[in-house]
Amino acid sequence: MIAIVRFQAAAYVRSLRILPPLIVIALVVVLVLLQGPSGPKASDLAVGTFGDVAAFMFPVWAWAARGLLDTQPDEQRALTTSAARHRSAPVWAGLSAAYLVNLGLGLVALAVPLVHAVSLGSPGSAVAAGCALNALAAVAGTLLGAWTSRAVLPSSGTSLLVLIGGAAALVLFGLGPLSPLSVPMIDWLRAAHDGPDTFAADFPGIALHLALWAGLVGAAYVATDRFRS
Repeated sequence: MIAIVRFQAAAYVRSLRILPPLIVIALVVVLVLLQGPSGPKASDLAVGTFGDVAAFMFPVWAWAARGLLDTQPDEQRALTTSAARHRSAPVWAGLSAAYLVNLGLGLVALAVPLVHAVSLGSPGSAVAAGCALNALAAVAGTLLGAWTSRAVLPSSGTSLLVLIGGAAALVLFGLGPLSPLSVPMIDWLRAAHDGPDTFAADFPGIALHLALWAGLVGAAYVATDRFRS
């Protein structure tokens, strides 16, 4: 499986499909994040930036995951499935490759906010929670992108609409009674901007919500993708 992960990640990079999300992230870093927070509450604002980055990166992670999983032609995908020792290995390898690439994209987006938070003396617990939040949100974004990949939705136009609509729906669900079914984006944004202490205290609940959501959605994807392989 490690060989398949390396193969898919390398193919995504060599095909230059990584450039569009990377360029978007670089623009946001230069135009928005590079300035950094200022004022008497700069330390608190620096912690809030971790929540903002996770919210911004969620659809970008989904976009990147979809691009990586769609890089492999259908014929090559079939050969990989046939050659793998376990039928589920290519599915897990694809998800792993997409997540590792998304972690790299997340590091690019988080580098400047992390430097700002440390230099401004933000509490270590809040900084650690911010980094962990982005790692967990990257899992959710990767799974959303996987559900819109060609293995599930053969039509590229339909998959793009589902990706955009799915990301928007998950945000809207978080505003109403269906919030348990959604990614807790509203919750983590509110907690991150309520101050470092509130963010650190609320993070375990947010992390549990993300983990349960990712577990259910990921299990459904693996079952569906294996069936279609």
